[in-house]
Amino acid sequence: MELRGYKDLIVWQKSMDLVKFVYKITDQLPKQEQFVLTSQMLRAAISIPSNIAEGWSRNRKLEFIRFFEMAYASSSELETQLLICKDRYTKIDYNQALNLIVEIQKMLSKMIQNQKLNSNY
Repeated sequence: MELRGYKDLIVWQKSMDLVKFVYKITDQLPKQEQFVLTSQMLRAAISIPSNIAEGWSRNRKLEFIRFFEMAYASSSELETQLLICKDRYTKIDYNQALNLIVEIQKMLSKMIQNQKLNSNY
């Protein structure tokens, strides 16, 4: 299958699913977290597919790598925030989101590694 754009990337599609899971999780958090964890988690989650889209749209491999690395970093940030929530708000199911993060991180890592191997990074 030929990739016509970032929307064809499975990692982008999965990161969009992750955004939906994070919205479901943050909707269950108490109001007091609205300007703390909720805000941070949504920004980090949204940053993942956004950086993938921007990196894909760049014309240079180094920029591609940089934006995919930022997506990976945002996934790590989100993972940390979810673990904080999981420890604090135990009645919410975080498993789908956490499992998806691991899957996304593996995909991003592989894509970054392949681009570095195929360029003089």
